[in-house]
Amino acid sequence: MHIPKIHPTHDVVLAAALDARINNKTKPLGSLGILELVAKQVGMIQRTTQPQLTRPSIFVFAGDHGIVAENVSAYPQSVTWQMVENFLAQGAAINVFARQHECALHVIDAGVNHDFGARTDLIDRKVGPGTRNFAREPAMTAEECTAAIGYGMGLAASLDGNVIGFGEMGIGNTTAAAAIMHKVTGISVADCVGAGTGLSAAGIRHKQHVIEAAAAHHADVIVPLDILSTFGGFEIAMMMGTMLKAAEQRMVLLIDGFIVTSALLLASRLQPAILDYCVFSHCSDEKGHQQMLNFLGGRPLLQLGLRLGEGTGCALALPLLQASVNFMHEMATFKSAQVSEKRE
Repeated sequence: MHIPKIHPTHDVVLAAALDARINNKTKPLGSLGILELVAKQVGMIQRTTQPQLTRPSIFVFAGDHGIVAENVSAYPQSVTWQMVENFLAQGAAINVFARQHECALHVIDAGVNHDFGARTDLIDRKVGPGTRNFAREPAMTAEECTAAIGYGMGLAASLDGNVIGFGEMGIGNTTAAAAIMHKVTGISVADCVGAGTGLSAAGIRHKQHVIEAAAAHHADVIVPLDILSTFGGFEIAMMMGTMLKAAEQRMVLLIDGFIVTSALLLASRLQPAILDYCVFSHCSDEKGHQQMLNFLGGRPLLQLGLRLGEGTGCALALPLLQASVNFMHEMATFKSAQVSEKRE
């Protein structure tokens, strides 16, 4: 399988030009905070001092997980397909927020244990009816993992915009994400596991023990693609493929919460430069996400106590991303506004 080659955005001359453009706006140096950093980052991604956002979209990847057989979720597996139907009926939070910001929303069946039939508003990339139970065997075969990554790359290649947000739906996927986090970062399972869909303290302890036992069972799994195929989900693998191809195409990647970031953890092990293209929309309230961000050096735009998934953090952060580009274009300079600059 060919992994896209992602080039760092580093360019000393362009960075200096962007700094000069940002600093010449009518404001004290650095006073727009993280928006200035994002404006510069988007300029570096697009290789211009006049960055623009075109046709932003959010992709919601759905898949089921065999690990739910170990009683690691507060909800039954059927909720995955029921929520996909909710997305298609425009009734979920992500529908509300994407509609509010006029952002295109695409729902992908990466591997849901349900037959949706032919649906014009659902992108069918089903690899299989959910993964296997990684407590007992690898979640997917190498061939299934490769297929999911390839489908993701194809989705990115078909985009005509330059901003993509990532969301997901899959009962059991916080368990998969926590296992991936543990294997990639070496952080203890106890510090990776959270409530997911709303587990009790006893439920969280049980989930922790399931992951610890599975990690011991697959102790020799250390290579990123093996970690993905052993512990991941079809939606996580497809997200990773989409991320890699989108970054190769110099798109801005809006990263959502815990599960999306687990896909990025793996992508960054394959192509570290992908992080240059990532804007972290928020810090999830799911335990472990802050440590994921710390591990990746990510600085989130928002901290709202979200832990819903679906790409909701991306949709809520999109106006801030747009604001960072807008001030670059529309804000007056000291000279154009005839405002005196700071005295040395």
